[in-house]
Amino acid sequence: MARFLGIDTSNYTTSTAIYDTRTHCVFQQKQLLQVKESSLGLRQSDAVFSHVKQLGDLLCELLERQGSQLDGVGVSIRPRDVQGSYMPCFLVGELVARSVAAAKEIPVYFFSHQAGHIMAALYSAQRLDLINETFVAFHLSGGTTECLLVTPNKEGVFSVQLLAKSMDLKAGQVVDRTGKLLGLPFPAGKELETLALKSEKIYKIHPTFKGKDCCLSGLENQCQKLLAQGEAKEEIAAYCIQYLLAVVERMTKNIKEELGDLPIVYSGGVMSNSMIRQKITEKYGGYFAQPQFSSDNAAGVAVLASVQRKGGTEE
Repeated sequence: MARFLGIDTSNYTTSTAIYDTRTHCVFQQKQLLQVKESSLGLRQSDAVFSHVKQLGDLLCELLERQGSQLDGVGVSIRPRDVQGSYMPCFLVGELVARSVAAAKEIPVYFFSHQAGHIMAALYSAQRLDLINETFVAFHLSGGTTECLLVTPNKEGVFSVQLLAKSMDLKAGQVVDRTGKLLGLPFPAGKELETLALKSEKIYKIHPTFKGKDCCLSGLENQCQKLLAQGEAKEEIAAYCIQYLLAVVERMTKNIKEELGDLPIVYSGGVMSNSMIRQKITEKYGGYFAQPQFSSDNAAGVAVLASVQRKGGTEE
């Protein structure tokens, strides 16, 4: 049996988790960063300060509940696995992870926030076996809208290659901006879905693409236009989600035509939307993270640490 601590200090959530390789259970303690009403996020300096205030209490509570015996620590230290990917808020998690590992004389493993999202999706979909195969991963969140080719990596866990992306706004940004437009709290994903489910209207949507890449700024503009025309809030919410669904459908179709029938994993907070999940599953299948593992979390990096220690095979 081995137990691995995971830490993730993203721009939205302070997250801690323990992954137990004997039971294959994940135990989480996480807390959203406080954002001022009507705001669409935090400055990095404010995010760093919030993590400093929250991480200690969350970690203490997790260890008190689950015990302090640990065999390794995993931590996200950058947004994505590309050169120049950096956000100061991840320094808070890295500092604490290094300190815990040094104090307990256990190894610490470093990953990207995106890799954590992908692994959390694999874990919650009960498809950890895919880490030894090539598969496609979608990552749709407030900071990323990407389709990735994921391949095993003997030096780590897996490597990613960008296949398609959003050329302007990210899916989560559009969700939150539409939410603000409709007077919803930040982050707006759950409230926007609740509002959209009240609508029975089906829109004919033709998303904007340039080659394989999508463009989402037009979606924000159209939502503003619909509001100015007096469209009901639930209809605008439905339009926003139906547009994002059309984008994911188009990207999925493109990838299947190009790469064939590879397994597809959908991760990130936007992919927790039940409307998108239902339609994509019906049409294309694929594997979705459970809602509690779709939003920012430390579960993925805790599982990644376990796999890293075993050299690419989950314990």
